[in-house]
Amino acid sequence: MFRLYDTRLRSVTEITPARRGELRMYTCGPTVYRFAHVGNLRSYLLSDLIRRNAERHGLSVIVCQNITDVGHLADDAEIDPEGEDKILAQARAEGKTALEIAQFYEEAFRADCLALNISPADYSPRASESIDLMIEMIGKLIESGHAYVADTGSVYFDATSFDDYGAISGNRLDSLRPGHRFEGNVDEHKRFHADWALWKGAPSGRELTWDTPWGTGFPGWHTECSAMSLRYLGQVIDIHTGGIDLRFPHHEDERAQSNSLAGRDVVRHWVHGEHVLFEGRKMAKSTGNVVLLADLAARGLDPLSARLAFLEHRYRQQLNLTWPTLEAADATIRRWRERVATWATEPSKPMCADYAARIFGALDEDLDTPTALRALRELERDARIPAGSKFETFAAVDQVLALDLARDIGRTPIQAELPAGAEDLLAERATARARKDFDASDRLRAGLAELGVAVVDTPEGQSWSLAR
Repeated sequence: MFRLYDTRLRSVTEITPARRGELRMYTCGPTVYRFAHVGNLRSYLLSDLIRRNAERHGLSVIVCQNITDVGHLADDAEIDPEGEDKILAQARAEGKTALEIAQFYEEAFRADCLALNISPADYSPRASESIDLMIEMIGKLIESGHAYVADTGSVYFDATSFDDYGAISGNRLDSLRPGHRFEGNVDEHKRFHADWALWKGAPSGRELTWDTPWGTGFPGWHTECSAMSLRYLGQVIDIHTGGIDLRFPHHEDERAQSNSLAGRDVVRHWVHGEHVLFEGRKMAKSTGNVVLLADLAARGLDPLSARLAFLEHRYRQQLNLTWPTLEAADATIRRWRERVATWATEPSKPMCADYAARIFGALDEDLDTPTALRALRELERDARIPAGSKFETFAAVDQVLALDLARDIGRTPIQAELPAGAEDLLAERATARARKDFDASDRLRAGLAELGVAVVDTPEGQSWSLAR
């Protein structure tokens, strides 16, 4: 079949679905209180690549991805039951209701995924609409002795009741220091400092709260994924994906909850994607280097240039993204689409078996997309291979890469005419590039993008096209 790196097993391992012909996968979804930046989106590309490659093997893939619209505190501090939910904080900042904020950013997230050709999940449950599932789950954990109710109305998971805690991250209970995440503060209502809140009691009047047998409150962030994954995928889940930052405590806590309910290991394989840096720094609002998919479009770049830039690195390698990297990816996509459209007019030939074996073999070996792309570039340049064979191979590989390489087939070439004023801006930009005035160059590129002209820098100089 195919192999992936299992974080819990700490090795690349064969993925064989528990059910014949069917693979079930859960992927941690977004907290919908702001736009997802391109670093966030890389995590969702991981599950899409796994899905597409599994489908290439003839598997039916069922994916569940949650939408967190309640329960994720701004500082994720479990010791502060009155801490503010991220949704509520953003609603206050924008002068909107929590529902308006969640709906707006959920729609924006789905639009970004569509632009990146990330297939929608089969199930996308929202936390706010799954409260009954969580209450039922918490009740069962209390009955089985894995959770307890504090006099505040909060419910905590008893970490000492789960012997295998830390298997994913290596953070074992006996090595965790009290208050290690919260500057020495420990919630006095916990029996053990590493216990976590399944449900948080809340004062009356707070938004986004629900009534339960143990009091009014809201769910802990970790609670929703266990409740949703068990409800929609069952007690045997083949793959669970997420960003590397979710290993601890989120995935450790989720695993403890789910396994304690099921009495067995629910998730068979844990797969995590690495962080994205931008120009050498972590992408964060505080550093001012957050890049949205809309920022690519503003520069005249195809959104799928981000997808290709991600594919140039393995999913579990840290990636340093830059504007030149994205521009190069955009140029490659445009060139490949032009080649594929040209090859499609040539006599049909079978797919090139040697190149296809190399490319698909790389994808099957822990999604080695860099090796697959190198082979694809070799095929592009190989004069011995008929155009028809190149077409069939590129088209087949694109079922996994999803770069829309066949998009221009059959389109009548249009004689591009520059909008008024664009020619002068292009000349001015060429001069700015020659004198290495890159600030002016970027400013002129943005001006051209507003006119509908996409500019890409190549070793031969700048080239332009009319943005779609």
